[in-house]
Amino acid sequence: MNSLTLFLETFLSTIRDVLPIVVIIFGFQFAVLKKPIANLPKVILGFFYVILGLSLFLMGLELALFPLGESMAAQLTAPDFIYDGKDLLSQTFDWVDYYWVYIFAATIGFSTTIAEPSLIAVAIKANAVSGGSISVNGLRIAVALGVAFGISLGSYRIIVGDPIHYYIMVGYVIVVIQTFYAPKMIIPLAYDSGGVTTSTVTVPLVTALGLGLASTIPGRNPMIDGFGLIAFASLFPIISVMTYAQISAYKAKTKFRSQENTN
Repeated sequence: MNSLTLFLETFLSTIRDVLPIVVIIFGFQFAVLKKPIANLPKVILGFFYVILGLSLFLMGLELALFPLGESMAAQLTAPDFIYDGKDLLSQTFDWVDYYWVYIFAATIGFSTTIAEPSLIAVAIKANAVSGGSISVNGLRIAVALGVAFGISLGSYRIIVGDPIHYYIMVGYVIVVIQTFYAPKMIIPLAYDSGGVTTSTVTVPLVTALGLGLASTIPGRNPMIDGFGLIAFASLFPIISVMTYAQISAYKAKTKFRSQENTN
């Protein structure tokens, strides 16, 4: 009964959130373009599927992903887990003791990014537009590695309590420098790759992990320290994709030069 009530509340809330989109689309279609919508019954059915899918997705976040992320963070930062039954009174907490947190953050960042539907769509389009020179799997792995490193570094920041702006400033300085040296065709794609990582699969788990860490580590404020992991998940894929392109370009030049020397 509670699940049904939660579904109805979420469903009505989703209708309210989607309604402005419907008003804008239909308003432009009828008031500006002044043309009927083709296959109107299918369009209406599609909107119903969108609302239903979003409602179930939001319920899944509330019932599963957020509690699971917070639970994992609490278990990984528990003193008895970190020190594995040792005398806790004689131990002092240090950032290296949370190595399982960094490993979990990296693996969850990599796996959720690989499964990200928006990244798969972008990678397929990039492969098609580039005539196959940009590999679908290569781009996905490059972005996933950037997210994995970014979330792991963001988890380290939460644990040690450093201000976030220093990390972001240094990261974007690296991005600006790389922009001058990376292949020109990859730069827009690299910047877009940073955006597609913050989508339906990655954001819920990463947010839950950050809030869970900030809630369980002494001296951390969930509002100040818990958020910010998404910024790391958006920033470091830009760096990793441009690095991937630079390495690929260097290998291509090296191969071309070796062939010239052979000839």
